[in-house]
Amino acid sequence: MSPYVALGILSVYFLMLIMVSLYTARGADTNTFFTANRQSPWYLVAFGMIGTSLSGVTFVSIPGSVANIQFSYFQVVLGYLLGYLVIGTVLMPLYYRLNLISIYTYLEKRFGFWSYKSGSAVFLVSRTVGSAVRLYVAAGVLQYALFQPLGIPFEVSVAVTILLIWVYTFKGGVKTIIITDTLQTLFLVTAVILTIILVARELDLASTSEIIKTVRESGYSRIFFWEVNDPKNFFKQFLAGAFIAVVMTGLDQDLMQKNLTCKNIGEAQKNMFWFTVVLVIVNLLFLSLGALLYLYASSKGITPPARTDDFYPMLALNNLGPIVGITFLLGITAATYASSDSALTALTTSFCVDFMNIGNKPEKERARIKFWVHIGFSVLFYLVIIVFNKLNSKEVITAVFDLAGYTYGPLLGLFSFGVLTRAGIRDKWVPVVCVAAPLLTYILNQNSTYWFNGYQFGFERLIINGLITFLGLWILSIGKKHNTLQA
Repeated sequence: MSPYVALGILSVYFLMLIMVSLYTARGADTNTFFTANRQSPWYLVAFGMIGTSLSGVTFVSIPGSVANIQFSYFQVVLGYLLGYLVIGTVLMPLYYRLNLISIYTYLEKRFGFWSYKSGSAVFLVSRTVGSAVRLYVAAGVLQYALFQPLGIPFEVSVAVTILLIWVYTFKGGVKTIIITDTLQTLFLVTAVILTIILVARELDLASTSEIIKTVRESGYSRIFFWEVNDPKNFFKQFLAGAFIAVVMTGLDQDLMQKNLTCKNIGEAQKNMFWFTVVLVIVNLLFLSLGALLYLYASSKGITPPARTDDFYPMLALNNLGPIVGITFLLGITAATYASSDSALTALTTSFCVDFMNIGNKPEKERARIKFWVHIGFSVLFYLVIIVFNKLNSKEVITAVFDLAGYTYGPLLGLFSFGVLTRAGIRDKWVPVVCVAAPLLTYILNQNSTYWFNGYQFGFERLIINGLITFLGLWILSIGKKHNTLQA
């Protein structure tokens, strides 16, 4: 694809986002930025959350990973169903009852100051790193398709990418994102469906039933793995999926901030139900696309690249024609920006509310603080992406979940202890527990094959991490009176 064509497409795309921003930001104040004045229609929130949850990581890594792990990732997706049920029936009613802006305020009400700051700090680290990794995916694709042919270095292209996000989010915040993420999710879903149709035509598959049959018989479509020591074991993947959904959606300010913009808990729960249904379908589409792409490459004698993350971009931009190329470019951009723009807003919200205490400040000062915090996290995103580009040697989706297993574990332990018990704790020691749990998890992971007869940890590192945190909090609760706050 010509870089000038790509530049024209992206220019129109971002012009559309900026126009949406100008419309939604009219009359916006900091309450609009943080909560959208709690007036968001649930169906827009539900659809927009698809793009936020998937990101560019899913867009390129899931299809590419099919060669190595087949459809085993769908075991994780099935676990999401259980996780989202917990979110909709336990966590969301709690957040709405307490009328929270930052969900980590719950930890202060339940345990105290240091638990609150620890939970928020864990989120800030987790989401900053995770979202920067996701944005790294799109930046790499845009570098390959657009900036590199124009002679623009990666460091400059990343700066441009982040600047564009800042431009259309700095004023309207979450109110703008509800609309832009809905549009971007539409582009994402359209891209994957259209690519499946076009690749199927190249394989002479004329109907949906033929596509399904071909994928099922391809050798890539195995979903369930039962071997105990296999990292793809069903029980490990399913439970990890459930816990990943709870922590990366239900305990994550980013996605919960969108849910909390609904008018009431009933609409928020409808949002969660339909979001779950659509997300499962879309993940299955991505896996099916991966199988079709490998079948196409085999039929044309195309050798897949060493890095599976490069497989889908390579075919879309070089082998499948201009329509697929344009569709892919829009899809990867939409997927990644839908994830990154909301993350930037959520990080700004969490830091302003949890650490800058802007709730009691005049609106003018609130706006000034929010402005500079927003810029600060944009710069931090840039630095993390540059570092990750130098160090990463894994498939990106594996790297993201590796990080999540270590960084989100303390949040899982804090919230589960708060919801499942009524025990009070020695609050000042909570930061020690939140640092020690990931370190102990890392030590266990590094030595598991020696200590546990060849057993290898997978995504279940997150569960172990949360359990260690839970046990640490239980130790801190010995001799303390029960807390009166009910979950």
